[in-house]
Amino acid sequence: MISRDKCKTDRVSGGWRAQRGFTMIELMVVIAIIMILATIAAGNYQKSVVRAKETTLHTDLKVMRDAIQHYTEDKEAAPTSLDDLVSAHYIGQIPNDPITGTKDWVTSSEDLDVSPEQSSSGITDVHSSSDKISPFENDPYSSW
Repeated sequence: MISRDKCKTDRVSGGWRAQRGFTMIELMVVIAIIMILATIAAGNYQKSVVRAKETTLHTDLKVMRDAIQHYTEDKEAAPTSLDDLVSAHYIGQIPNDPITGTKDWVTSSEDLDVSPEQSSSGITDVHSSSDKISPFENDPYSSW
């Protein structure tokens, strides 16, 4: 027998009936709320992934530019390729461009006067090869 504590009054017949569960409307409202929250979370997740890639790009560029500068100061000649930085142990390895996912960095070369008796051509800067534009900074990644 069902106790009166777990029953509700049936408004139509005035008798007692057992409470059986949620109504369809209640379930639809809960599902709609879950879908809205999931949509918001997915959007925030995508933004955080892009932000993480941009932070990694900034860090990788800084590390490679510092390595180019130290190599040039120590050797009194700029590196001719990024592989020179690895072989001379200025960096452990050439990182992947986090935007493109490959090691397709664009390098800038100039004629440098490192010392009065030496002039050489070599890498002076490095950039991403991506043609995408940052949604946060509104600049192309290749201009960083």
